[in-house]
Amino acid sequence: MSRLRRVARDECGVTLIELLVSSVMGVVVMGAIASLVISAVRDQPKITQQAQNISTARWVLARMTWELRNGVAVKEATANRVSFETYVRHAACGGTASLPSSEEPAIRCQVTYECTTTSCSRIESQPGTTGGTPIPIFSGIDSNQVFSYGPPEAKEPTYVKATLQLPDPSGTGSLTVSDGASLRNATLGY
Repeated sequence: MSRLRRVARDECGVTLIELLVSSVMGVVVMGAIASLVISAVRDQPKITQQAQNISTARWVLARMTWELRNGVAVKEATANRVSFETYVRHAACGGTASLPSSEEPAIRCQVTYECTTTSCSRIESQPGTTGGTPIPIFSGIDSNQVFSYGPPEAKEPTYVKATLQLPDPSGTGSLTVSDGASLRNATLGY
């Protein structure tokens, strides 16, 4: 009991100067934390847009390469346009209705991807034709130089590489997403 009384009597407080110094230090630390939070909140929309653009570009390239892998022959090959015959799971070329069951064979159609300096579109038509309604599949690219081909000297390429250059939301250059595929059915002669 006497020990508790002694501790209670020896209780010392803080001086006014110590209190002011610790308060100023607390305000400085809180200011630094607030600055970091404000910066993170300000940059978040740019980061979200960049992630969304990359995700969409990956999806578009996955679809392109899937169709290219099922391709039979490249009919037109330029830096901003590729047209090839491939097998699609639609009831008719250019139609939107899918085949009712997976047991029915895919049909042979002409698929054309065309890119401008801002967007890419897809056209599906009867084999040997390039007409049809362009359907936009991606927008927000920096260059229309999207496609490259291999082997380099071949008249009918069997490998197609697609490269999408996306603007960086921070304004510093561009982001590049690329993929490629060989036409599996080209060598089989389907």
